[in-house]
Amino acid sequence: MSKFMLLNGPNLNLLGSREPEIYGSATLEDIENKLDAIASKSGHELICFQSNAEHDLVDRIHLAKKEDVKCIIFNPGAFTHSSIALRDALSGVGIPFIEVHISNIYSREDFRQNSFLSDIAEGVISGLGVEGYKLALKSGIEKYS
Repeated sequence: MSKFMLLNGPNLNLLGSREPEIYGSATLEDIENKLDAIASKSGHELICFQSNAEHDLVDRIHLAKKEDVKCIIFNPGAFTHSSIALRDALSGVGIPFIEVHISNIYSREDFRQNSFLSDIAEGVISGLGVEGYKLALKSGIEKYS
């Protein structure tokens, strides 16, 4: 059994009600439940964590190393475009991660088209809706378990 982590950044706790025309109607709980079922069916554990606070996400990434997490599925939300601290935390622990975005950040506002994380990610899934989370987890399981 391997451990995987689903990490979500600011405002993703509002999924289901926040701009459904962009982010859809699925809640974060819906996404976590679906991914947990996929991980469990594959014989693995999924740890889920969401925070609106950058320092909480950094601390959770550090803890993932101690917990022997094999891969992180990470939607950093708005921190994608601003957080060197998250980049340094991810680089520091050396856990492979897949960056996920529900919307296509490359077709949105100019400021959303730059990611501080993409170049150190194993992969980036952007614009496939919540299906991107599932694809990321399945890929992580295949490669890191």
